[in-house]
Amino acid sequence: MTVPQVLAALGGVSRRTFYRWRELGIAPSCIKLPNGELRIRRNDFHEWLEALSEDAA
Repeated sequence: MTVPQVLAALGGVSRRTFYRWRELGIAPSCIKLPNGELRIRRNDFHEWLEALSEDAA
């Protein structure tokens, strides 16, 4: 998934917020491509969301 796809799936979280989460180490795992762009595996994204829902319970 691209960063814009992840942001849209999260209901419009800002790009800045996503990168802040990365700085804090609380964003889903990302792959950095040679051109500098980030990609997030769908499985990693879904596992990250699941972990968040467990924390909220």
